[in-house]
Amino acid sequence: MASSTDLRWDRRLWLSLILLCGVLFLDGLDVSMVGMALPSIRDDLGLTTSQLQWVVSGYVLGYGGFLLLGGRAADLLGRRRMFLISLSVFLVASGLGGLTNDGSLLIATRFIKGIAAAFTAPAGLSIITTTFAEGPARTKALAAYTGTGATGFSLGLVFGGLLTEIGWRWVFFLPVPIALVTLIAAIPLVPRDKPPAWATRPRCWSSWSAASGRSC
Repeated sequence: MASSTDLRWDRRLWLSLILLCGVLFLDGLDVSMVGMALPSIRDDLGLTTSQLQWVVSGYVLGYGGFLLLGGRAADLLGRRRMFLISLSVFLVASGLGGLTNDGSLLIATRFIKGIAAAFTAPAGLSIITTTFAEGPARTKALAAYTGTGATGFSLGLVFGGLLTEIGWRWVFFLPVPIALVTLIAAIPLVPRDKPPAWATRPRCWSSWSAASGRSC
Protein backbone atom coordinates (compact mmCIF):
# COMPACT_ATOMS: atom_id res chain seq x y z
CA MET A 1 0.00 0.00 0.00
CA ALA A 2 1.35 3.41 -0.92
CA SER A 3 2.16 5.81 1.92
CA SER A 4 0.40 9.14 2.15
CA THR A 5 3.59 11.01 1.38
CA ASP A 6 4.68 8.92 -1.59
CA LEU A 7 2.76 9.06 -4.85
CA ARG A 8 5.12 6.64 -6.59
CA TRP A 9 2.88 3.61 -6.95
CA ASP A 10 4.02 0.17 -7.93
CA ARG A 11 2.78 -1.60 -11.03
CA ARG A 12 0.03 -3.48 -9.22
CA LEU A 13 -1.48 -0.30 -7.77
CA TRP A 14 -1.49 1.39 -11.17
CA LEU A 15 -3.14 -1.62 -12.82
CA SER A 16 -5.74 -1.84 -10.04
CA LEU A 17 -6.62 1.82 -10.46
CA ILE A 18 -6.85 1.52 -14.25
CA LEU A 19 -9.09 -1.50 -13.83
CA LEU A 20 -11.47 0.24 -11.42
CA CYS A 21 -11.56 3.38 -13.55
CA GLY A 22 -12.30 1.23 -16.60
CA VAL A 23 -15.46 -0.15 -15.04
CA LEU A 24 -16.79 3.31 -14.18
CA PHE A 25 -15.81 4.46 -17.67
CA LEU A 26 -17.84 1.58 -19.08
CA ASP A 27 -20.89 2.59 -17.02
CA GLY A 28 -20.78 6.15 -18.34
CA LEU A 29 -20.12 4.94 -21.88
CA ASP A 30 -23.10 2.62 -21.81
CA VAL A 31 -25.59 5.26 -20.69
CA SER A 32 -24.81 7.77 -23.41
CA MET A 33 -24.30 5.25 -26.22
CA VAL A 34 -27.81 3.89 -25.83
CA GLY A 35 -29.28 7.38 -26.06
CA MET A 36 -27.78 7.76 -29.52
CA ALA A 37 -29.24 4.43 -30.66
CA LEU A 38 -32.84 5.06 -29.59
CA PRO A 39 -34.20 6.05 -33.04
CA SER A 40 -32.76 2.90 -34.61
CA ILE A 41 -34.09 0.73 -31.78
CA ARG A 42 -37.56 2.24 -32.22
CA ASP A 43 -37.59 1.56 -35.96
CA ASP A 44 -36.25 -1.99 -35.68
CA LEU A 45 -38.31 -3.23 -32.74
CA GLY A 46 -41.39 -1.11 -33.34
CA LEU A 47 -41.41 0.44 -29.88
CA THR A 48 -43.75 3.21 -28.85
CA THR A 49 -42.42 6.48 -27.48
CA SER A 50 -43.20 5.45 -23.90
CA GLN A 51 -41.49 2.08 -24.35
CA LEU A 52 -38.48 3.77 -25.87
CA GLN A 53 -38.23 6.06 -22.87
CA TRP A 54 -38.06 3.03 -20.60
CA VAL A 55 -34.97 1.79 -22.41
CA VAL A 56 -33.19 4.72 -20.80
CA SER A 57 -35.28 5.02 -17.64
CA GLY A 58 -34.92 1.32 -16.84
CA TYR A 59 -31.18 1.73 -16.40
CA VAL A 60 -31.57 4.90 -14.34
CA LEU A 61 -34.24 3.29 -12.16
CA GLY A 62 -32.10 0.23 -11.49
CA TYR A 63 -29.03 2.32 -10.72
CA GLY A 64 -30.74 4.88 -8.50
CA GLY A 65 -32.94 2.37 -6.72
CA PHE A 66 -30.16 -0.03 -5.73
CA LEU A 67 -27.16 2.27 -5.22
CA LEU A 68 -27.49 2.38 -1.43
CA LEU A 69 -28.05 -1.36 -1.29
CA GLY A 70 -24.97 -1.86 -3.44
CA GLY A 71 -22.82 0.05 -0.99
CA ARG A 72 -24.21 -1.89 1.96
CA ALA A 73 -23.75 -5.22 0.20
CA ALA A 74 -20.10 -4.39 -0.48
CA ASP A 75 -19.57 -3.75 3.23
CA LEU A 76 -21.35 -6.90 4.40
CA LEU A 77 -20.52 -9.44 1.69
CA GLY A 78 -17.14 -8.19 0.54
CA ARG A 79 -16.05 -5.51 -1.91
CA ARG A 80 -14.17 -7.86 -4.21
CA ARG A 81 -16.96 -10.43 -4.30
CA MET A 82 -19.67 -7.89 -5.12
CA PHE A 83 -17.45 -6.18 -7.69
CA LEU A 84 -16.80 -9.40 -9.59
CA ILE A 85 -20.37 -10.69 -9.39
CA SER A 86 -22.00 -7.44 -10.48
CA LEU A 87 -19.51 -7.00 -13.32
CA SER A 88 -20.37 -10.51 -14.51
CA VAL A 89 -24.08 -9.67 -14.43
CA PHE A 90 -23.42 -6.47 -16.38
CA LEU A 91 -21.55 -8.45 -19.03
CA VAL A 92 -24.31 -11.03 -19.49
CA ALA A 93 -27.13 -8.47 -19.51
CA SER A 94 -25.33 -6.38 -22.13
CA GLY A 95 -24.93 -9.37 -24.40
CA LEU A 96 -28.57 -10.36 -24.02
CA GLY A 97 -29.64 -6.81 -24.80
CA GLY A 98 -27.85 -6.96 -28.11
CA LEU A 99 -29.43 -10.30 -29.03
CA THR A 100 -33.04 -9.61 -28.10
CA ASN A 101 -35.81 -8.87 -30.56
CA ASP A 102 -38.38 -8.01 -27.89
CA GLY A 103 -38.78 -4.53 -26.46
CA SER A 104 -39.81 -5.75 -23.00
CA LEU A 105 -36.77 -7.98 -22.72
CA LEU A 106 -34.55 -5.11 -23.84
CA ILE A 107 -35.97 -2.90 -21.10
CA ALA A 108 -35.44 -5.72 -18.59
CA THR A 109 -31.79 -6.08 -19.54
CA ARG A 110 -31.33 -2.33 -19.17
CA PHE A 111 -32.86 -2.48 -15.69
CA ILE A 112 -30.55 -5.35 -14.74
CA LYS A 113 -27.52 -3.46 -16.07
CA GLY A 114 -28.51 -0.48 -13.95
CA ILE A 115 -28.65 -2.68 -10.87
CA ALA A 116 -25.26 -4.19 -11.72
CA ALA A 117 -23.75 -0.71 -12.10
CA ALA A 118 -25.27 0.26 -8.75
CA PHE A 119 -23.21 -2.51 -7.16
CA THR A 120 -19.95 -2.03 -9.07
CA ALA A 121 -19.69 1.73 -8.48
CA PRO A 122 -19.71 1.73 -4.65
CA ALA A 123 -17.66 -1.46 -4.53
CA GLY A 124 -15.01 0.12 -6.76
CA LEU A 125 -15.00 3.29 -4.69
CA SER A 126 -14.65 1.28 -1.50
CA ILE A 127 -11.77 -0.74 -2.96
CA ILE A 128 -9.94 2.49 -3.75
CA THR A 129 -10.41 3.91 -0.24
CA THR A 130 -9.09 0.70 1.34
CA THR A 131 -6.23 0.15 -1.12
CA PHE A 132 -4.77 3.67 -1.32
CA ALA A 133 -3.50 5.31 1.86
CA GLU A 134 -5.29 8.37 3.16
CA GLY A 135 -3.76 11.58 1.87
CA PRO A 136 -2.43 12.66 -1.53
CA ALA A 137 -2.33 9.10 -2.87
CA ARG A 138 -6.00 8.47 -2.20
CA THR A 139 -6.98 11.94 -3.42
CA LYS A 140 -5.18 11.34 -6.68
CA ALA A 141 -6.81 7.93 -7.11
CA LEU A 142 -10.30 9.27 -6.38
CA ALA A 143 -9.83 12.16 -8.81
CA ALA A 144 -8.89 9.73 -11.55
CA TYR A 145 -11.81 7.45 -10.67
CA THR A 146 -14.49 10.13 -10.76
CA GLY A 147 -13.04 11.75 -13.87
CA THR A 148 -13.26 8.58 -15.94
CA GLY A 149 -17.02 8.35 -15.44
CA ALA A 150 -17.57 11.76 -17.03
CA THR A 151 -15.11 10.91 -19.79
CA GLY A 152 -16.96 7.70 -20.55
CA PHE A 153 -20.26 9.54 -20.80
CA SER A 154 -18.80 12.09 -23.21
CA LEU A 155 -17.13 9.52 -25.44
CA GLY A 156 -20.27 7.42 -25.43
CA LEU A 157 -22.00 10.07 -27.51
CA VAL A 158 -19.29 9.67 -30.15
CA PHE A 159 -19.08 5.88 -30.08
CA GLY A 160 -22.87 5.58 -29.94
CA GLY A 161 -23.27 7.57 -33.13
CA LEU A 162 -20.57 5.60 -34.94
CA LEU A 163 -21.83 2.19 -33.86
CA THR A 164 -25.44 3.02 -34.67
CA GLU A 165 -24.38 3.55 -38.28
CA ILE A 166 -23.32 -0.11 -38.32
CA GLY A 167 -26.29 -1.35 -36.27
CA TRP A 168 -27.82 -0.47 -32.92
CA ARG A 169 -27.03 -3.90 -31.53
CA TRP A 170 -23.33 -3.06 -31.52
CA VAL A 171 -24.05 -0.44 -28.90
CA PHE A 172 -24.88 -3.36 -26.59
CA PHE A 173 -22.17 -5.69 -27.88
CA LEU A 174 -19.28 -3.24 -27.42
CA PRO A 175 -19.29 -3.40 -23.59
CA VAL A 176 -19.16 -7.22 -23.65
CA PRO A 177 -15.48 -7.74 -24.59
CA ILE A 178 -14.43 -4.74 -22.48
CA ALA A 179 -16.24 -6.11 -19.44
CA LEU A 180 -14.88 -9.61 -20.09
CA VAL A 181 -11.27 -8.45 -20.24
CA THR A 182 -11.81 -6.31 -17.15
CA LEU A 183 -13.37 -9.22 -15.27
CA ILE A 184 -10.49 -11.55 -16.09
CA ALA A 185 -7.95 -8.93 -15.08
CA ALA A 186 -9.82 -8.12 -11.86
CA ILE A 187 -9.50 -11.64 -10.47
CA PRO A 188 -5.75 -11.37 -9.73
CA LEU A 189 -5.58 -7.58 -9.35
CA VAL A 190 -8.41 -6.67 -7.00
CA PRO A 191 -7.21 -7.33 -3.44
CA ARG A 192 -9.04 -9.88 -1.37
CA ASP A 193 -11.23 -8.62 1.44
CA LYS A 194 -10.49 -9.08 5.07
CA PRO A 195 -13.18 -11.16 6.80
CA PRO A 196 -15.90 -8.90 8.21
CA ALA A 197 -16.23 -8.57 11.95
CA TRP A 198 -19.37 -10.69 12.10
CA ALA A 199 -17.59 -13.56 10.30
CA THR A 200 -14.71 -13.68 12.79
CA ARG A 201 -16.86 -13.24 15.89
CA PRO A 202 -17.12 -16.53 17.87
CA ARG A 203 -20.51 -18.18 17.68
CA CYS A 204 -22.49 -18.40 20.85
CA TRP A 205 -24.95 -21.23 21.37
CA SER A 206 -27.81 -20.21 23.65
CA SER A 207 -28.12 -23.61 25.31
CA TRP A 208 -24.39 -23.79 26.06
CA SER A 209 -24.44 -20.21 27.38
CA ALA A 210 -27.35 -20.94 29.65
CA ALA A 211 -25.73 -24.10 30.98
CA SER A 212 -22.39 -22.45 31.63
CA GLY A 213 -23.81 -19.20 32.91
CA ARG A 214 -21.96 -17.15 30.28
CA SER A 215 -23.46 -14.40 28.19
CA CYS A 216 -22.92 -13.93 24.43
